[in-house]
Amino acid sequence: MDRLDNTVRPYAWGSTTAIPTLLGTEPTGEPQAEMWIGAHPGAPSRTDRGTLADIVAADPEKELGPASVARFGPRLPFLLKLLAAGAPLSLQVHPDLAQAKEGYEDEERRGVPLDAPHRNYKDANHKPELICALTEFDGLCGFRAPTETADLLDGLGVASLKPYVDLLRAHPEDAALREVLTAVLTADPEEMSRTVAETAAACERLGGAYAPYAGIAHHYPGDPGVLAALLLNHVRLQPGEALYLGAGIPHAYLDGLGVEIMANSDNVLRCGLTPKHVDVPELLRIVRFEPGDPGVLRPEASPDGEEVYDTPIDEFRLSRYVLPEGAAPHDLTLPAPQILLCTAGSVRAGEHDLTPGRSVFVPAGEKAEVSGNGTLFRATVRV
Repeated sequence: MDRLDNTVRPYAWGSTTAIPTLLGTEPTGEPQAEMWIGAHPGAPSRTDRGTLADIVAADPEKELGPASVARFGPRLPFLLKLLAAGAPLSLQVHPDLAQAKEGYEDEERRGVPLDAPHRNYKDANHKPELICALTEFDGLCGFRAPTETADLLDGLGVASLKPYVDLLRAHPEDAALREVLTAVLTADPEEMSRTVAETAAACERLGGAYAPYAGIAHHYPGDPGVLAALLLNHVRLQPGEALYLGAGIPHAYLDGLGVEIMANSDNVLRCGLTPKHVDVPELLRIVRFEPGDPGVLRPEASPDGEEVYDTPIDEFRLSRYVLPEGAAPHDLTLPAPQILLCTAGSVRAGEHDLTPGRSVFVPAGEKAEVSGNGTLFRATVRV
């Protein structure tokens, strides 16, 4: 079992206080957006044996187990993070596995450099993800029913929104959503900037259901992504609740601290709320224009005290243990790799004492006994 030393990424949207507060350290005044916990080559966790990426590469079957290697290849299939949003992230979607492979092979064939700002596919993998709130957590997830969005936009009293309102009341719903998103992202930039400014002012004035979108517009004035955001469900998670983001589901995180887990990929197609490249044709190929409830997840408890966040994919499995003082130790040994992350209290994992924000890597088959008085998240795979 290896204690992990993890890198915090200073993205501009990050909170300056949430991760330091959890870790019990002094804020630096700079944004601290994500703590990466895993073997991603961009910022692998460090151990006394070297980086986790190097450890896994040296002996994948020993560290990951034969079943994981056979199923997912010789690398850790997931990346765990602490994510602290102090401002909205970009509005985005992720491809499914077939789309990722096709897109990656196409860009490789065309010789698009991996670090090119207009490159869409950094690898051939999909990127399903799960965010579990540690504090109240605001986000956008999936399309609202078009008629409900039409009513919401109509209530703003902005004349230039009328064409979108009319489109949203047309049928079928998927075609209506596609037409509106296409129109928003391909509109004349000057006209769109004026529309967004008027929309933002109306959202600010009306408050209530419009308040989250006023906040988004404050951070991204004139960005067409503000109107794209108005097509989506606003969700406020309470601590312990989670969202699963599958392929093609537009989403954005707005504010709060959470534990995030995802398949090990960098593939993102952006819809707005960003100065980065927005590839509209490719985006429209990937987005699933299906309205629906965002589907807030609550953990399902098992008899041994494990609370599992059930998702339909196999590259990761996230669960938590809320350990009461004086309880018998839990044996978490698995024939698969695990990362254990403490988020509250104090937890003993093998020979390691974990306080909030501290984590360990448990190789496949390694004895993993935990005890204490605190909350422990467990990240592993389904094999």
